[in-house]
Amino acid sequence: MSIEELCFFFLSGRILIDGQDISQVPLTQLRRKIAIIPQDPVLFTGSIRFNLDPFNERTDDELWESLEIAQLKKVVTDLPDGLDGLVTEGGENFSVGQRQLFCLARAFLRKSKILVMDEATASIDMETVSFMITPYWSGFENVGGYLSRHRVATILDSDKILTLDDGNLVEYDHPDTLLNKEGSIFASLVNAKK
Repeated sequence: MSIEELCFFFLSGRILIDGQDISQVPLTQLRRKIAIIPQDPVLFTGSIRFNLDPFNERTDDELWESLEIAQLKKVVTDLPDGLDGLVTEGGENFSVGQRQLFCLARAFLRKSKILVMDEATASIDMETVSFMITPYWSGFENVGGYLSRHRVATILDSDKILTLDDGNLVEYDHPDTLLNKEGSIFASLVNAKK
């Protein structure tokens, strides 16, 4: 499902997805359709298994696949209890970057149709981001996504770029189109980072 098919509209305080006002969708149903990966990663006290699959709906093979996509398989296999390894309060026994990767793995398992990422790779070094981005996105085929990122290099492979200025839509197009557009705000941001 592409961004165009999701058809996001922000009108008079309402959010429509595929023409349906989300305020009319039961909250539990809406939560299952949207995965959110925040800038400040959230892990809960319990096992890795619980953090990835709190409702115990996925197989071990699916859990391991999500960890592999998020580049965490080795980290978890190196733990004495593997998937049943302990996550301490707030996930403090893992680095901030690892906690973000666990959130990515959890989002992959949810199989949501909409993925919202708010600087979800902020605490991950660029080498890891480059290494993981191709396998990671291959796990999110047919998913519409909204990405909020501050590192321009991490969005150049996006299908579309939406540029806002003072809260107003200024540009919305493929990155290559915007890079070649005279006076493009997006192009100026990319060129400033070179």
